[in-house]
Amino acid sequence: MIGALGTPTYRRLLLAQILSVFGSGLTTIALGLLAFEMAGAQAGAVLGVALGIKMVAYVGLAPIAAALAAHLPRRAFLIGLDLARACLVLVLPFVSEIWHIYVLVFGFQAFSAAFTPTFQAIIPEILKSEEDYTQALSFSRLTYDLEALLGPLAAGLLLVVFSFDVLFVGTALGFLASAGLVLSVTLPAQSRSLVALSFRKRVTRGSEIYLKTPRLRGVLALYLAVAVATAMVIVNTVVQVKQVLGMGDEAVALYFAASGLGSMCVALVLPRILGKQSPRTVMLLGGVCLALVLAMAAFGPGAALGLVLWVALGAGASLIQTPTGLLITRSCQPEDRPAVFAAQFALSHSAWLLAYPLAGVMGANLGLPVTFAVMSGIAMAATICAMWVWPKRDPARIMHSHSLPMDQHPTDLLIQDEATKEGFLFHSHEFVIDDAHLKWPNAQRPTDSGET
Repeated sequence: MIGALGTPTYRRLLLAQILSVFGSGLTTIALGLLAFEMAGAQAGAVLGVALGIKMVAYVGLAPIAAALAAHLPRRAFLIGLDLARACLVLVLPFVSEIWHIYVLVFGFQAFSAAFTPTFQAIIPEILKSEEDYTQALSFSRLTYDLEALLGPLAAGLLLVVFSFDVLFVGTALGFLASAGLVLSVTLPAQSRSLVALSFRKRVTRGSEIYLKTPRLRGVLALYLAVAVATAMVIVNTVVQVKQVLGMGDEAVALYFAASGLGSMCVALVLPRILGKQSPRTVMLLGGVCLALVLAMAAFGPGAALGLVLWVALGAGASLIQTPTGLLITRSCQPEDRPAVFAAQFALSHSAWLLAYPLAGVMGANLGLPVTFAVMSGIAMAATICAMWVWPKRDPARIMHSHSLPMDQHPTDLLIQDEATKEGFLFHSHEFVIDDAHLKWPNAQRPTDSGET
C-alpha cells in the first residue's frame, strides 16, 4: 500500500464511505420504483418533489448539524447517523401514502447532511501529508462515480431475482456495515474550542469564514457552473437521448456512464496535475470546459459526438469538485473544518436547488437547444465571476496588520517580520479567517512564493 491507502484508519473509512454511497444509490433506485408503484404516471412528479426535499434538507440543515456535532464525540455521532439512516430505509417499504415518502426522504437526507461534512472534515486530520490528502480526495470522487456506474448494475442484478423491496434491505445492510467500520477505528478528538460559542454563532461560523475567504467565494461561483452542467445531465439526458435522438433505454444508460467515465478519468490523474498546477488554474479550466461543452450541446450533436460531450461534462465537473476539499483545508483552522465543510455542503447544494428546476422547466418549455445555451451562459458567467473574486496571486502567507497586542496573539500561529508602525502590528503567516483575523487583507503581499 502506498500513499493514502497506506494508512489503516483511512482505508477503513474509505470502505465505510463506499458502502454508504452505494447504499444511498440503491435507495434512489428503489424510491423510483416505489414511487411508480404508488403513483403510476405521476411517479416523475413524486420524485421531483423528493429531489427538491433532498436539496432543501442539505441547504438548511448541514450548518445546524455541524453546530450540534460540536458537543458530540465524532465516532458515536457518525455511527448514530448510519444507524438512523438504516432504520429509516427499512421503514420505506411499508409506507402507504405519498406524503410518507416525503417525510422519510427528508429525515434520511437530514442525517446525510450531518454525516457527509463531518466525515469530510476528519480525513485531513488523519492524512497529514497534503499529497496523501489530495489522493484521498480523488478516491472520494471515484467513489461517487463508481456508484453512478455500478449502482444501477447491482440493482438490476438484484431485481432479476428479488422484488425492489430487497434494495431497501441492501441499503440498510450497507449503512450497518459502514457503522461497524467506523466503530473499528479511533478518530481524532473533537476540538472543544467551539463549544463556548453560542449556538447561533456555531451555526453561522462556517459560512462566515467561507464567504470572507476569496478563494472559497471563487469555489462557490464555480459550483454554480457544476450545478447547471450536472443538472442538464441528470434532468435532460433522457429527453436528449430518447426524444431528440430517438434511441432506447440502453443509450440513456450509456450516456450516464459516459459522464461518470469522464469524471473518473480526471479523478485518477488529478493528484499528479495538482502537483504541478495550482487548484485555481485547474478549477477555472473546469469552468471554461463546462461552458464550452454546454454551448456545443446547444447545436444538437449526433449520438457519437453527444457521448464525447457527456464525457467532457463529467471531466469538467470533476476538475472543479475534486480539489475543493484541499482548498477548504487550507482556508481554515483545524477546529473550524467541520463548520466550513458544512458551509460548503449547504452553499454548493443551493446551486443545485436552483439548477434542477431551471433545467427541467426550461427544457420542457423552451426546448433543449435554448436550455443548453442558457446554461452555457450561466456557466461562463460563473467562471468569470470566480476569476474575478479569486485573485491569481493567492499566497499562503500574507503580510497584514491589526491592532491586537503581541501578548494576546494566538501562540500557535507562525509569526515573522514583526514591527510596530502607528500602533499596528505588521506581520505575516499562513492566513485564514479566525477569531484573530476577522477580515481578509486588502493588499496581499506574499513573503514567499508559495501559492494556494
